[in-house]
Amino acid sequence: MSLHKKNAFIYATIVAMGGFIFGLDAALISGTVNFISQEFSLNAIQLGIVVGAPSVGVLLALFFAGYACNKFGRKRTLQIVAALYLISAIGSALSPNYWSLLSFRFLGGLAFSSISLASMYIGEIAPPKLRGKLVTMIQINIVLGLSGAYFINYLILQLGSSDVSWVSSLGIDKNTWRWMLGSEILPALLWLALLYFVPRSPAWLFYNQKKEEAKETLLKLLPVKDVDAQLLAMGKSLEKSTDSRSTIAQVKEIFGKSMRVTTIIAMTLAIAQQATGINAILFYAPTVFEQLGMGTDAAFVQAIWIGVTALIFTILGLLLVDKIGRKPLIIGGMLWIVISLGISFYGFQTARYTLTENAISEIVDISNKERLHSIIDIEYDSDLAFKGALVKSLGEEDARNYSSILIQKSADMNAVLILIGILSFIAAFHFSIGPIMWVLFSEIFPIGIRGIAIPFFTLITSTVSSFVQILFPTQLEAMGISYTLLFYAITVFLGMLILYRYLVETKNLSIEQIQFALQEKK
Repeated sequence: MSLHKKNAFIYATIVAMGGFIFGLDAALISGTVNFISQEFSLNAIQLGIVVGAPSVGVLLALFFAGYACNKFGRKRTLQIVAALYLISAIGSALSPNYWSLLSFRFLGGLAFSSISLASMYIGEIAPPKLRGKLVTMIQINIVLGLSGAYFINYLILQLGSSDVSWVSSLGIDKNTWRWMLGSEILPALLWLALLYFVPRSPAWLFYNQKKEEAKETLLKLLPVKDVDAQLLAMGKSLEKSTDSRSTIAQVKEIFGKSMRVTTIIAMTLAIAQQATGINAILFYAPTVFEQLGMGTDAAFVQAIWIGVTALIFTILGLLLVDKIGRKPLIIGGMLWIVISLGISFYGFQTARYTLTENAISEIVDISNKERLHSIIDIEYDSDLAFKGALVKSLGEEDARNYSSILIQKSADMNAVLILIGILSFIAAFHFSIGPIMWVLFSEIFPIGIRGIAIPFFTLITSTVSSFVQILFPTQLEAMGISYTLLFYAITVFLGMLILYRYLVETKNLSIEQIQFALQEKK
């Protein structure tokens, strides 16, 4: 490998670690849901808010991310983000109450802009033929973070239930969820340290009239013969912007006539990626698998399967994105997502729930079990109906605390079919729209407005993400798991139709060539 390609891979790998911290931060909370619900006596809305707090925090951060990227540079902004992750991890692990945990989770959300910033930076340092692979590294790191989080949660859960003396001395058994959230501290600290070794973005340097410094950085990333041509192309891209230094002018340009197709593509990607329900599945993975009638330990193991599946298909997508192209992977992957969600919908829709007297006798944790006698041997045709009966019999708090074990004892469903559907959905997402949205975001915007455009459309996808996460527990209570998944499938299908009409192929094209292709699209 040539030195300039090696440098590009090293810098991209370091910056893409932001995806790892993001994935870790996002999924660690999945293991704490039941613990914090019981410790702080949370209802469905409160639980949704504390889980979704980072996605709300990122909404605020993204209003300033574009300004910070243009004012302070991509590198310095990433360093600030890494520091926020670190502070959030420490504060969340030590939170004494619900409001403290909510505050530090919200603070961590300010750092969730790491994904858009990392894709922007890598898109600006990557040679065109490597851009797809290097930007996709962010998604691989996200998946590694998710997988790591599920493994860490499961390991801590097992340690917490063991009788080993050192486990008790460290308080893991009594503070399980705090150890889960605190496991993010060391990776965040490492990322903050490594970011000091990456150069400033050549696009940002050029944007700020530091052309000689931009050239020095490009010499590390491109063959000498290509540097002057790249500087010339950057200059032409900047000239096309109406006012490269005015935020208002850049926002107006995003919605201008010349950017119409680009805006349609970006808006559809931003909405459809999160409207798949991916974060409902990832953030609440153990909860979702408990819907299959498994116990808590089994649900954690199944959640690890999600991480492994995501990793395998993200790597496969990385290998194919610069060969097959962006559009085939996006359209084919979204169709795959719709089919997978349809399979899961059918599996849950045909499930039946019947609580027998023998099943109740096997449960030792529930006090006053006679409260359940009124629903013995009654068949319920959905998890929604069954949970409603539990609330009437046990009351809201006990129904919430014991619904997992009661579903496990009463569920009669095709668990294998549902598991295949969910894992197929995870594979399809990470093979297609999951990573490729960030690749396209790094490609479709001209240099003069990308500092504003990428955070702006990330704001859109983060808004959708926050709604998905916050509303998911309420959707489960109001719609049941089957119709919640059907809702996601319909939304993705509509997005697929729009992208089939407007998306253009961008593989192996320069930023300038992509702009021309988008403007030619009618």
